[in-house]
This record gives sequence, structure tokens and C-alpha cells, in this order.
Amino acid sequence: MYEIGDYIVKSVNGVCKVEDILYLSMPEADENKLYYLLVPVDDKKEKIYLPTDTADSSIRKIMTEEEVWKLIDKIPKIEEERIGNEKLCERRYKEAVRSCDPEVLVGIIKMIYLRRKKRVEQGKKSTVVDERYFRLAENSLYSELGFVLHKDKEEICQLIAESVNSKESFMDGIRNYS
Repeated sequence: MYEIGDYIVKSVNGVCKVEDILYLSMPEADENKLYYLLVPVDDKKEKIYLPTDTADSSIRKIMTEEEVWKLIDKIPKIEEERIGNEKLCERRYKEAVRSCDPEVLVGIIKMIYLRRKKRVEQGKKSTVVDERYFRLAENSLYSELGFVLHKDKEEICQLIAESVNSKESFMDGIRNYS
């Protein structure tokens, strides 16, 4: 169980602060159930109520600074996701974003980037689904890395590009794509 004041990552919403743990007295809420009151750090006006008994599948504790640096160092070695069936792409993208797993997000970002590059070479545009999930995965990953390292998205992109150590690297392409 998380405590008030903890920072967590919630799929789609990114980094959130646990503002409270409470019972809700609303028509659609179970009055005997505890809820986390989560406030996204990027949108302090939003409030998310999440039952504590089902929260483990959709949230996790935020990475430590050490874990972030290890992930950044590991990014060049993380394989892109491979999805053979085009019809399964959106389902896999949803699963990846919901997982809140940074390595899975990197794999999806790499895959979508490579799919986009291939489509451009064929004279086609990126698909709407690819665009949407690229943004969701990137925002989820970069918001957490930025929050932990106290850097904005551009600084995170630069750090990642430097870790890949190439001006023509995959991550430079991502920065230009964003």
C-alpha cells in the first residue's frame, strides 16, 4: 500500500502524488472501500480516485534517480517490440502503456519510430494509432524521467541521445519526431 505523499506512476496520467487515502461517499463509489486520491504533477487540477485494492495493476512507485540512470544507460540495448500482425498493434500499444513499465515503453517507442520511418520511406504517413500511442508512451516515460531528474522533456531527449552516443541515433530521430 502506498502512503500519503508518495509519488507513483499511473498509466496515461504519468507521475501522480498520493494526496490522500479515503473512503468516498459518492453514488457510484463503494463506501466500504478505500481509495487513493491521486493528483497528476502535470495537472494539479485533476483528481483521480483509485480503489486501493485494485491499484497494483495500474500504478507503481516512481523510479529512483539511480534506476533512471540505469534505464538511460540501458536504452540502446533494449529491443524494439515486434508485432507481426498489424491488427494486434493497437492492443499491444494499450498493454504497453497500461503496464507503466519503462523498458516496455522504450520498446514500443522504438517500434513505432521504426514503423514511421519505414512508412515515410514508402511515401506514406504514420498511422493515427501509431501517433497516439507514440505520444502516450513518450509522455509517460519522459514525464517520469524528467520528474525524477528535475529536467524538462528536451533535456531528457538530449540525455538519452547522449547515452546512445550518436548524432544520427535512433533517439535523435525521436527528438525530431516529437
